[in-house]
Amino acid sequence: MTFLIVIIVLALVFDYINGFHDAANSIATVVSTKVLTPGQAVLWAAMFNFVAYFIFKDHGVANTIAKTVKPEVAYGHDMLLVIFAGLLSAIFWNLFTWWFGIPSSSSHALIGGFAGAAVAFGGFGAINSEPVIKTVAFIFLAPVIGMIIAFIISLWFIHAFGKGIMPKVIAIIIFILTGWFLSKNMEFDPAKLKTHFDSYVLKVIFHSSNFKWILLAGILLVMATFTLFLNTLNANRANAWFKRLQLVSSAAFSIGHGGNDAQKVMGIIMAALIAYDPIRYNLGHMEWWIPLACYSAIAFGTMSGGWKIVKTMGTRITKVTPFEGVAAETAGAITLFVTEALKIPVSTTHTITGSIIGVGATKRLSAVRWGVTVNLLWAWVLTIPISGILAAIFYFILHLFFS
Repeated sequence: MTFLIVIIVLALVFDYINGFHDAANSIATVVSTKVLTPGQAVLWAAMFNFVAYFIFKDHGVANTIAKTVKPEVAYGHDMLLVIFAGLLSAIFWNLFTWWFGIPSSSSHALIGGFAGAAVAFGGFGAINSEPVIKTVAFIFLAPVIGMIIAFIISLWFIHAFGKGIMPKVIAIIIFILTGWFLSKNMEFDPAKLKTHFDSYVLKVIFHSSNFKWILLAGILLVMATFTLFLNTLNANRANAWFKRLQLVSSAAFSIGHGGNDAQKVMGIIMAALIAYDPIRYNLGHMEWWIPLACYSAIAFGTMSGGWKIVKTMGTRITKVTPFEGVAAETAGAITLFVTEALKIPVSTTHTITGSIIGVGATKRLSAVRWGVTVNLLWAWVLTIPISGILAAIFYFILHLFFS
């Protein structure tokens, strides 16, 4: 029991460091555009990190992470040792990259550590290939998706400043597609709506899986409405409106950040509980205190902030204006919400970096500092193997003392 408690505490420490390390993802653009001060920005991001607790209730990403290692290969004390070594590795890599201002992925450090320790214990046969392949694939897919969406939104905004009819046509198309998407993806069956409200309308709105789509749809509809009259505003008024929109888009990205990253630690804690007592615990039932603890830890971590990485994300990749900040954060939020619904653990770091590159590329390719971007790419590619190797080393050392 003592070892289990130590692992749970260590997992929450990692969750705190994750928020601290990844605070830059949520606040870099909103700080670099001077919409909020760094202090205001971390409080804003932390608040919406925790708001995700009330929205993401299916815990699909947590289940994917918990299934990284085959329970029939590593279980009981062996699995606890594997998890412990993986957490040590992930914490070490996070602190190392934070110290040097490298926006690496906390998520991939955790997955790489968990998998690396499992390989050290039982070979590659101990790993479930499906979640690992998904995670590795989205090292490249998440930033590309974010980049494409941000590029499209930026071009949409740029052309909306002119007198052409096309941006308005796009806005109308978005109205129609958003309504269609909500009708197809929201839950309307009263028997399946889980809220504390008596009103059917409020039940539909605040049912957790519905609310996250309503939130994202609301942002898109506000942006579409804004583009209808953008060409009637002068530069100063347009900039003021984009600053207001950036508060909304950064909040949405922070919700996606909390919903995606906190679930990864929830999965690790559940894996530890199942290893300790597989009769009492199972992936079909998430213990009530785990989400509360994980969302709280990541929110407190975000409040602590990591200014070194903020500078890299907000200023060194490309210069970001308020309208580009809205485009990047909205693109990042869309990517995170969709991948969470698909139960795919992705890196918020990779996602927002790709989105920032996307808005920079609309000006000209030389506006993106590709030297910085290539260095970031190396950190992305190396995070899983390095954290895996570190975890294997930690496992062998721990095995000598705790076998």
